[in-house]
Amino acid sequence: MSRRALLGLLLPGYAFLYLPIALMVVFSFNDSKLVTAWSGFSVRWYIALWNNGPLMEATWLSLRIAALSATMATVLGTAAGFALAHGGPFRGRGAFAAVLSIPLVVPEVIFGLALLLLFVAGQALIGLPIERGFTTITLAHATFAFAYVAVLVQARLADAGTDLEEAAADLGAPPSVVFARITLPLMAPALVSGWLLAFTLSLDDLVVASFTGGPGATTLPMRLFSAARLGVTPEFYALATVVLAIVALALAGAWLARRVAVARESAVE
Repeated sequence: MSRRALLGLLLPGYAFLYLPIALMVVFSFNDSKLVTAWSGFSVRWYIALWNNGPLMEATWLSLRIAALSATMATVLGTAAGFALAHGGPFRGRGAFAAVLSIPLVVPEVIFGLALLLLFVAGQALIGLPIERGFTTITLAHATFAFAYVAVLVQARLADAGTDLEEAAADLGAPPSVVFARITLPLMAPALVSGWLLAFTLSLDDLVVASFTGGPGATTLPMRLFSAARLGVTPEFYALATVVLAIVALALAGAWLARRVAVARESAVE
């Protein structure tokens, strides 16, 4: 296939994916309240976003939930992935792997209902003093996100093999040193990717948070979904543009860090 034909296939796909995002960024600077008519350049909606207390509170709540649940999911997922990759054959391995994959295939609405029943039954039968809100949403997000982390860690360790770890053990390194100096650096890309994926899943979630949340905990997706019923304003576009800018800066930083690391490896060689 020629390059021109390949571009002819790629450009419509890229336009379908990224043109709506570009339009959203442009209309976030629209002076008009109408989201379909351009009336001039303005930053009024960014100022309105900063002064919107409920929306900023929901954003801060979602960021805290996402960071804490991603950290919990990374810890649990790392342990599960390590057990599957380096735990060897053990009794119940197949059942453990099957249970681990449940959050990956079960619809979110079913998962949210199950967690809602768990928290309600925990209060009614066991007497757990857990009110639906920040804690329950965090636990729910960590519960379904850690399976994704486990898959990444298991795949990374399976791809890396055990040659380096066995060589270090043969040279007399104790298991703790082997894990800290060999295994953990090998898992590092999967840990970073898993944390970022868990953070994104939590920040994006609406269904599970709606079931497990309470009146005093409204996440950003819940706030946006409820407000969108009354009509979308450029203020929402401004918030989305800020999030896109942060993501773009993070990706640029990761790309630069990768370039620096490759350059250093080439200089050493």
